[in-house]
Amino acid sequence: MNGMATRVAEMTREELREMVATLIEEKLLELLGDPDEGLALRKSLHDRLLRQKRSVDQGKRGVPFDDVAERLGF
Repeated sequence: MNGMATRVAEMTREELREMVATLIEEKLLELLGDPDEGLALRKSLHDRLLRQKRSVDQGKRGVPFDDVAERLGF
């Protein structure tokens, strides 16, 4: 998504879905807080999250949820 100047009519379905999901997540965190706040994070998980963040920052995406769910038989 290219900034706030983008009109909804100009968005793809996926861009709109991503925007709505982000807004919902932000609102839930605002209302409910972070349930994991204050918990310790293992170094291995911390390192993995940093690698994932770098990949996303470079435009790389993970496996779609539906593909993972199908692979796991859900």
